[in-house]
Parts: sequence; C-alpha cells; structure tokens
Amino acid sequence: MTWPSRRDWIFSAKTFTAAILALYVALSFGLPRPYWAMTAVYVVANPLSGATVAKALDRTFGTILGGAGAVVLVALLADAPEMLMLAIALWAGTLLYIAMHGRTPRNYVFLLAGYTLPLIVLPNAAAPGQIFDIALSRTEEILVGILAAAVIGTIILPMSLRPALAGRIARWLEDAGAWAREILLAHGAEPATPLARQRLAADIAPLTTLLSQLPHDAGTRDLRRDVEELRGRLLLLLPLLSSIADRMYAVSLEAKEFPPGVATATTEIAAWMEAPAAQADAAAPERLRALLGALPQPAPLWDRLMQGSLAARLGELVDLWEDCLTLQQRIALTTALPRWRPMLRHRPVIGRGRHHDHGLMLFTVGSTVLATFLAGLLWIGSGWTGGAMGVAFVAIACCFFGSLDRPAPMIRTMLVWCCVVYLATGFYLFAILPQISDFELLALVLAPPFLLIGAFIPRPEFSLVTLLLAANFAGDLNLQERYSADFAAYAEGGLAIAAGLAFALVWTLVTRPFGAEVAARRLVRAGWADLAALAAGTRPFDHAELTSRTLDRLGQLVPRLAADTTPALGAIDGLAELRAGYNIIALQRDRRALPPPARAAIDQALAGVAAYFRRCAGEGRRGPAPEALLGGMDTALRATLRSPEGQPRRAALDALVGLRRALFPAAPGPRDEAPALPMAAE
Repeated sequence: MTWPSRRDWIFSAKTFTAAILALYVALSFGLPRPYWAMTAVYVVANPLSGATVAKALDRTFGTILGGAGAVVLVALLADAPEMLMLAIALWAGTLLYIAMHGRTPRNYVFLLAGYTLPLIVLPNAAAPGQIFDIALSRTEEILVGILAAAVIGTIILPMSLRPALAGRIARWLEDAGAWAREILLAHGAEPATPLARQRLAADIAPLTTLLSQLPHDAGTRDLRRDVEELRGRLLLLLPLLSSIADRMYAVSLEAKEFPPGVATATTEIAAWMEAPAAQADAAAPERLRALLGALPQPAPLWDRLMQGSLAARLGELVDLWEDCLTLQQRIALTTALPRWRPMLRHRPVIGRGRHHDHGLMLFTVGSTVLATFLAGLLWIGSGWTGGAMGVAFVAIACCFFGSLDRPAPMIRTMLVWCCVVYLATGFYLFAILPQISDFELLALVLAPPFLLIGAFIPRPEFSLVTLLLAANFAGDLNLQERYSADFAAYAEGGLAIAAGLAFALVWTLVTRPFGAEVAARRLVRAGWADLAALAAGTRPFDHAELTSRTLDRLGQLVPRLAADTTPALGAIDGLAELRAGYNIIALQRDRRALPPPARAAIDQALAGVAAYFRRCAGEGRRGPAPEALLGGMDTALRATLRSPEGQPRRAALDALVGLRRALFPAAPGPRDEAPALPMAAE
C-alpha cells in the first residue's frame, strides 16, 4: 500500500474543513442532530468538484424523498406497528428496484431514499407525533452538510473533471489501439476475442459515470455532446475490431498466403494507430482510404466476398479512429471549437439501451423486503426499544449491497468495520470529549482521525472502508451542543447495530448462497434470446440500440466470466454474437427490397438462426450450429447473387457473409462462381 499523495492530503484537509464548517453551522442554528451535517460531508466527498456537486444534489433529493415518505407512512400506520413495518420493508425494496435500473450515480437518489425512511421512522416509532420535525431537521442538517461540501469543494483548489476525463479516454484508446494493432499485424490469427480484450466493454462504464457528472462541473459543461459521440464510437469500435479479426482469419483460411496488398494496408493502418493523438499524421486517413480502394480483387467469389468485406471494415476503422482522435483532442482543449463533422456517418452510434435482469432484480428486492420485515417483527416481538437501529441497519445493508452477486462478504466487512469504529468512538466519547470545553479544541482533537481517513477516500479500493469509518465515526460521536453521552445507551446502540448487521449477514448467506455463475448464465442466455428474437423478427432493434444493449450486457458479463471457471462460459465471445446481431438486423432491413426467391431463402435462413439460438437459450449452452443451417445460408447466398444489382443486394450479401462467419467460423466458403460485385460498407 502506498502512502497518500500530496493531492490526497489536500483533498482530506478540504473535506475536514467542510465537515467542521457544517458542524459549526448546525450547532449555531441549534439543529437537534448537528452530527448529521458532518456525516453528510463525508458521504458526498469526492476529489472531483463536479462529482461532489452531483452527489450533493442526489443526496438532497434522496433525503427529501425519504423524509416525505416517512411522514406519510407514519401518519397512515402509526397505530399498526406490524403494518408499518411491512410498509417500511416494501418502501426499501421498491426504491432498491428503481435504483437498480440505473447504473450511474443518479441511482443514489433512490437508494438513499430507500434506507433514509427506516433511519428516520424506526428509532422514533414510539413518538409518531415527532416524525415530521425529525424528518425536517434531518433534511436541514444534511442540506447544511452538502452545501458545505459543495462550496468548499468548488471554491478551494477545485479539481475539474476534464483532466480525469481526458486521462480515462487516453487510457481506453491506448488499450483499444493495442488490441487493434495485435489484430492488424497478426494476418489471420484466431478470430476469437480474448477475455482480456472483452474487458474493454466493462471499462467504458466509468466514462458513462463521468458523463453524468459533466453538467455539474463549470469546466466541462460544454463537452457533453462530444463525450456522448466519443462514447458511442468507443462502443462501436469493439465489435468492429472483432469483425476485422474474423475477416482476416477468413481471408487467410481461404488463401494459401495472406494477400500482400492487404498485408501492406493493415500494417500501415497499425502504424498510424500507434501514434498519439497529438502526433497523428493528418493526411494518413485519406492515404489509407485510397490504398484500401485500390486493393486488387481475387478471382474466386468467396475470396472476393471476404476481401471486400475486410476492406469495407478497415475503411470503417480508419473513419472511426479518425473521429476518436478528433474528439479526444476536442475534449482535451479548453477553448471553444467549431461544430464537428464526423467521418463515420452511415451508422448510428449513440444508443441508450441497457440490459436489466428483472428476474434477479425481483429476487433481490424480495430478499430485501423479507429480511427487513422479519427483522422488524423480531424487534417488535422482543419489546427491545433500543433494537430499532438494528432493523434500520438491516435495511441499509440489504439496499447497499443487494445488487451484488455475493453481498455477504461486503456485509461482513461492514459489520467488522462498524464494530471497530464504534469502539474507537467510545474512546473519544468517554475519554476525550469530556475534557473539551470549546469548539476550537473539539476541531483540533477530531482532526487526526478524520484527516487520516479522508486521505484514503480517493483510493477506489478503500472506498467502502473509508465511507464506513468517516460516516459512522461522525454519526456515532453524536455531537450535540452539550455533552450528554450515556454509556448504557451507547453500548445498547452498538449492540443493536451489530445485531442488525449480523442478521443481514446470516440472511444473505442462507438466501443467496450462489454467486456470479448464476448471473453470468442468465446474461448469456438473455443474449441468445435476443438474437433469436431478432432473427424471428419479433424484436425490432437498430444498430445503436443493439450495440448499447449488448455491450452493456457484455460489460456486466466479463467480470463474472473472469470469476467463473466453467469452460462453457469462459469460451463465450460476446463480440462475435454482437456481430451476428448486426448482420441479422441488416438482413431484416434489406430483404424486403429483394425479389421473392431471395427473400424466401433469407427468411428460411433466419428461421434456422432463430431456432438455433432458441435452442441455445433453452439448453443454457452454445452448441455447434447444425449443418442444415449452413446449407440454408449458402442457399440464401446463391439466391441473393441471382438478384438484380443494387444496394439491397450488396448489403444483404455482406450480411449473409458476416452471419455465416459468426455461426460457422471454421467452415470453408462455397466454391460457386459469379460475376464480380462491389461490397457495401456495412
């Protein structure tokens, strides 16, 4: 472990300053629980100013929503504790379900609202008449905290999102460029995408997170359109590289040696992509396009189809990479730039499709509702008034970690660190704070632990531990205008929290013994079901929607595949299946313009594709495609070749070639001869 950097210590000092300011203001205005203001600062703290402001706004809305829900539920059900407990559990589960629909920081609004309500209601259930005042004071105190954090974060040495965004983009393009060069210089190596390269789909997620924070940063508000365009092109780059690898393999499979002209073109493209954006040759793209357009055509039909398809995709790669470099430079610059005209214009690239496994989501919600409700019934039945906070922590733990494949290890970590910080808080409460007589001395004695904790907040690997330490330490101190710590009440509160987290841990171990393998299998089967629906014509996707939805699924799948040792799952190539989806969409679009014989042959082939992927989804494994399907696709190829010349014919041929390659990567091409035909840049 490396020691925090100077920048980390500066961030920690800023955060502590904001926390002390929030505590001072809350005490000055006589708010009943000023420590909530201090806690709020550490909950929203982030080294990036825009991220701090974004999370502060989210926490504001979440707190207001949770407080309003608390007032309504108590007003309706104060005289029926069991029904109130059921309503609280259903509230937490419903808000968790809404939160799981978004994988951006914005879902924090609903997550916070889900567990804010039990935090307000349960410890104060015996005094329902005070719930409105408690909800109002919590909202006021948290507003004080987040305002302090936002003001200090944006005024004192603010850190813009722009450098972090530019660095993230540069690293991603560097990784993608390295993969592209591996493919271009391999001249026909195995086309399967290695798992390490499929991880690039998951690596786009942080860029999506930063995108949601741009409007809250003064230095990046004008970048949203450029970043959206770049994100779309990064998503499109992955299946394009996979397609190029496949076509290069197919060209080398059919020919005795890799065509020298194509080898020259791929080598030059690789050399151009190796140069950093600032040093890239501006004239190279046009030269490379001309080189691709002048490639000699082989005589055999299938070889000509393969090489034409490869040349079209290499041309797309040149256009796409040029757009990426241009957008990277625009994002890095701080001056206003004229409107940008992309080179890649024939594909929609900005898709917002997401994959949600509603079955697992509902299971998670049901587990959260049952855990919270049963813990509440045990508390009500026990008559233990001080146990209310334990039930609240059951809801917190289940909401916070419910969406994970294995929530138990994180809940165990939360239990351990909550106990550690509670013991440390006890030392402060009963050994140090009784000696404090003024606010300045209080700030001085609080500085060492909070400054040390704050310095590790910027480290992602310590994010959970630092949040638990800072937020719980500030909350457990229960700082008031006057010292009023009571050891019996303090010990009872600690016991309740530990009991609640222990209950949540045992509950998740019993009800969720499975892990990543179940979610991974469901993701894979969902992808096959999508392809079957596309081929059957029951799900009308466009390219942008398919790319976004499939790569979102791939981004969820890849980390799980890395954790699963099942050979059947480890062999999955999500990008190859995405290519199959592209070609199915193209066939569904272009077959309508073809003569009836070609349309009928394509429909027959698509019906076979739909049946094959339905079988894969039903069996839960990707078996070899049937030979009858290969024959059907070759029949569709021949029928399409006999169609009149035109754009639909060229596009349908290209899609049939791509789909045949996706399903039968090792099969040699048909040897039929036909007149030369230009390929579509599809």
